[in-house]
Parts: sequence; C-alpha cells; structure tokens
Amino acid sequence: MSVAQRPVVRKETQSSEEKKLSRKTFVIDTNVLVHDPTSIQKFKDNDVVIPLVVLEELDSLKRSSDEVGKNAREVIRYIDSLKTQKIGDLHTGVVIPEGPKIRIHLERPDRVDGFPLPLDRNSNKLLLVSFILKQKGESIVIVSKDFVTRVKAEAMDLESEDYENLKVCYDTMYKGLRKIDVAKREIDQFYKDGTLSIPGDGFRPNEFAVLVSPENSSAVCKYNDKTKRLEPLIQLNRDIWGIQPLNIEQRCAIDLLLRDDIHLVTLIGPAGTGKTLLALACGMRKVFDDNKYSRILISRPIVPLGKDIGYLPGTKEEKLYHWMQPIYDNLEFLCSTTSGEGNGAAALEFIMESKKIEMEAVTYIRGRSLPKMYMIIDEAQNLTPHEVKTIISRAGKGTKVILTGDPTQIDNPYLDSDSNGLTYTVGKFKNQRIYGHMFLERTERSELASIAAEIL
Repeated sequence: MSVAQRPVVRKETQSSEEKKLSRKTFVIDTNVLVHDPTSIQKFKDNDVVIPLVVLEELDSLKRSSDEVGKNAREVIRYIDSLKTQKIGDLHTGVVIPEGPKIRIHLERPDRVDGFPLPLDRNSNKLLLVSFILKQKGESIVIVSKDFVTRVKAEAMDLESEDYENLKVCYDTMYKGLRKIDVAKREIDQFYKDGTLSIPGDGFRPNEFAVLVSPENSSAVCKYNDKTKRLEPLIQLNRDIWGIQPLNIEQRCAIDLLLRDDIHLVTLIGPAGTGKTLLALACGMRKVFDDNKYSRILISRPIVPLGKDIGYLPGTKEEKLYHWMQPIYDNLEFLCSTTSGEGNGAAALEFIMESKKIEMEAVTYIRGRSLPKMYMIIDEAQNLTPHEVKTIISRAGKGTKVILTGDPTQIDNPYLDSDSNGLTYTVGKFKNQRIYGHMFLERTERSELASIAAEIL
C-alpha cells in the first residue's frame, strides 16, 4: 500500500467507528406502536428492539374492534411480512428498506442482579429488557408515550423519550387570525375597492387579518391564496338559526363554515367559545335552508371512564344518547332561538324525524364512504393522528369536515396538547387551499364561564 493511500484508509476507519458509536438501540413500547403503526420504520440507521412482552400486548389488543385494535393488527401483519419475505432473521435483526434494523427480543429472565423493580407489570418487563441490553453494551433509548415508564427509566439511568414523530407544538400553533398595523388610507382603500394587496405578508391560505390604523379604524378580511390579496368576508344578511357572531373570531369561523370551497375546518378553543354551536348552526343553514349537503353527521370519540359503550342497554341510538347530550343541548338551543321560547323541544323532534341529522360513534365511521355530508367531529382532541386520518379519508365528493375541540383538555392517557390528532391536523393542513382554521380564545357562554376559564 502506498503512502498516499494510508490517510484515506485511516479516514474511512474513523468514519466507520464514529458511525458505530452513534448508532442507538430504540426499545419500543406498545403504546407507541398503537399510536403510530408505522413508527418502526422511522428510526433510520438505528436498531429497533421489540420485546416479547410488547408482542404479547399487541396480540391481546388485536381482537379489539376500535382504532387501537386496527393498529395492533397492522403492526403484527407488518412484522409477519418481514418474516415471510425471508430477508433475514428477526431474532438477530432484519434491515428494512427505510434503514432501521429490527429485531425481536425473546429473552425473559425472572430476575437480573441490579434491577430494582418487580416484574408484576408489563412496563417493568420492558424496562428489564432495556436494562439487560444496556449491560451488554448497547446504547439504549426507551421510546414510550407513558410518562410513568419514562420516569422509572430515568431513575435507573436508562435514556428515555416520548415518541415525537406525530407532533405539532400547540404553543406555537397556527392561529388562523393575525393583527396588522396599517395606515388609514389602506383601510379606506380596502373598503372602497373590496380588496387590498399587502406585499411580503407570508399569509397562509384562508388566513384572516384584522387591519388596524393609528386612528382606530379597522377592517376584518381574509387572504385569497389564488389572487394573493386580502378580501372581505361573506356577508351575513340575517342570523344563522338565531345565532349572531359575538366577536371577530366567531365571525371568521362562520365565514369558514359557510364557504363551499373550504372542505376541512378546525375550530380550537376553551369551553364556551362557541365551537360546537357555530358548527351546528352553519350546518343547519347549509342542510335545511340551502340544501347544499344531504345531511349532518355528528360524532364524538367515545372515551369512557368506566365500561365501554357496548355494555349500555338499548339500541345504538339509545346508547349514544348520553354521549351526545351536549349536541342535543346545542340543537335544542338553536331550535328555541329559531322557533321561539318553549317550542325548542317540538322543533328538535321535527328536525330529528327529518332523518337529516345522524349521530354516530367515531368507532363506526371507519369503512364508510360519506358523500355530500356536513360532518362535525366534536372533542377531536381525544383522537390520535391516525384516527383523524381515518375520519377525514372517509369524506366523499362534496363532503365538508369540521373538527372541534380543546387540546388542553384531553381524556386519552397517551395523548397531550402536542400529539393529539386535532393539533396535528392544523400543523399538516395549514398550507392547503381547501382548509381553514380558527383559534377561538374568548369565552361567550356566560360571565361565570369566562372567569372560570381564565382563573381556574
């Protein structure tokens, strides 16, 4: 070997060693796999270990008819496909096209010296596998959506992290509305011409703006991504089933809900900001007055504190009644404001008998094709990104989907304000022309509700 060649060989050896040292072993928890069944494929150029206890948990979940069961079956089928393709041994490791090396860890000792936790629960068994692999010299990272598991891991000096792939930061999330300081002549020009161009604005499609001048003149407008100009909102010549917007945010939300070129709308805000009420009122206008859609489909995720909905007596409608009670309350309020006090219940009965309003559990939406519908998914913050994808992908031709919720109030134990399907949808759709979003901050339910939302 010549002298000129030696530095090159030495450089390649160092690069290979550095690469080996930087390679990590990710031990994946069950909750990550059911949250995102494709998560295995996203740990590029690293080792992915699936402990036997995780496979057993997936096997017990696969019989469930909900989204968790569907995702468990998808993961099991994917792992089985790696085995049937005969591209390697899953016990020693299989390198998949996306880059990670996947292996199944079958060893399950009863005790290991130095491991401080009892093996009375599956989370501790997963920690034991990580503990053993670290003793063997591997650079271990536990990936789990369970906070307690991550805390226990850190207490044993095991690196751990949440699954970050399907996350959008809630605190810096796109709001859908901005305030712009302009000269009074520009506001006058907007009212005169019905349009205004603001160079270098960086607007998202269908984003709203409040133009404010030093002389306290103001105008509310929306951005048209096709013309690249600010335009007026839809004129409201009358109330919408007795409802009038009480603030600028509600006015912008109504504009999105009534526009036929917007097929997906997200409304986010604390309790009492009018998210569900506005969505229902505009749906009633579009279905019963304008005949734009065939019917309204309303759904909420069933996140019980006790037994599942299937244990309740009666028909599907009777089982859903208590889960949908907030929807019925809003419908009765709209009927009362339209037909007069005291006549709300009778008007609601007539509306329900028209068969133009359908209540459905989110569980049963999967597999359906829903054309020309006005879909409202309430409490969408309790849905995973994959569940939201399942729902939105059901929308047929001419269907409009509205997602409402508050990411600060989540009942799902493995979701937070950043990882839920509602926040994720805002982050992924914000640059699409068929999408609109509004963050509602002001509570209008009552003075008491407003104060409670602020100080409690």
